Amino acid sequence: MGFFSNLMGGGKSNVRELISKGAVVIDVRSPQEFKGGNYRGSKNIPLDRIESEAKKIKALNKPIVVCCASGMRSSQAKSILQKHGIQVENGGGWTSL
Repeated sequence: MGFFSNLMGGGKSNVRELISKGAVVIDVRSPQEFKGGNYRGSKNIPLDRIESEAKKIKALNKPIVVCCASGMRSSQAKSILQKHGIQVENGGGWTSL
């Protein structure tokens, strides 16, 4: 199950460590979903805007943790951001952070 665990944000100890050291948490759900509940302190950048916001995200010069509802959209966001040379981890579902 290691592959699927990693795909869905299974490296939780690494994610928690990054957050404790100041990583920026980006929630890639829609604004409506985000308003319904979110990880405290997270920023909402919907998946469909991640590519266009990549330069601004990289300029933060901090590790990034992406999250969503289940880990699927955050997995896609991780791939996009990695292509831009950004250190990023998939946190999976925001409720598990």
